[in-house]
Amino acid sequence: MNQKQIASLEKQIASDYDNLAGMVILQNGKTVYEHYFHACDASNRFHVYSVTKSILSILIGIALDKGYIKNIDQKVLDFFPSYPVKKGEKVIQNITIRNLLTMTAPYKYHFAPYAYIRYFMSNDLLTFTLNQLGGKRQTEDFRYTPLIGPDILSGILVQVTGQSVLDFAGENLFTPLGITVSESIFFHNAREQQAFNRSTTMSGWVTDASGINTGGWGLTLSPVDMARIGQLYLNKGMWNGKQIISARWIADTTQMHSCWKKQGLLYGYLWWIIDEKEHACAAMGDAGNVIYFNSATGVVVSIASLSARKCKDRIAFIRNYIEPALSDPAL
Repeated sequence: MNQKQIASLEKQIASDYDNLAGMVILQNGKTVYEHYFHACDASNRFHVYSVTKSILSILIGIALDKGYIKNIDQKVLDFFPSYPVKKGEKVIQNITIRNLLTMTAPYKYHFAPYAYIRYFMSNDLLTFTLNQLGGKRQTEDFRYTPLIGPDILSGILVQVTGQSVLDFAGENLFTPLGITVSESIFFHNAREQQAFNRSTTMSGWVTDASGINTGGWGLTLSPVDMARIGQLYLNKGMWNGKQIISARWIADTTQMHSCWKKQGLLYGYLWWIIDEKEHACAAMGDAGNVIYFNSATGVVVSIASLSARKCKDRIAFIRNYIEPALSDPAL
């Protein structure tokens, strides 16, 4: 990117995306832009919220590659044989890993804020979430659940690997990519959680009291870390000559399997499908945290942001401004 493009980009960030803390842009595997804001730098780590879900999707794929999981049509309760199913609850017995990956698992709760309060008050997020599964909805219905749901996938990974999710991720994903996630983090109260959300220095992955890392949120990464994940997908799972995750899983997880019709959004396996034709996909989290990659243009954009309740659409920023600038250096 030339200096004129960079100046224009940073002016727009200051005007419309003021909580953006760091951004990395890669094209064809090379860094064309890396910059930090709000006194942040490459050493900082940020809570990436629901981007965590897409990382969990990668770990499920690695577990499949290694034979820990037979296939994603295995029933969830097969992994928790001691879980007591109440009389008359038939729907829960048919819910599969695929349902969790595609956000088509049904849940009993109706009022989300109330359920989320109870979720954060629980010491055992896995059991709490299993207790929410079922109800009267069909397993074909899309229902995006920002919090409740992915923890079951974390629980499955623990069951089949005998490791914590963080240890499994460190061994099979983070360390090979040069990503550091230092420790599991447990909150003793709401104040500690709020401090975590605002922090730019904590490196870790949140865990509940039982030691299971959260599935839908709670991971901290740097913009460079996030860009490496995007590049891994463009590389079809290869990194430094090693197949980290199978190309087949990369393809499967980033094609449409369900759809949030109300929002007009396509969904893969815990990845958002931005453009099917270009094979452009994204991991998206609250506050404007994004890993975006586009196979047609060879572009990866990672954005880490400071905690904020409302922020402008980062995907529109990438699609309408960054990619056109990269495709025409004269702009």
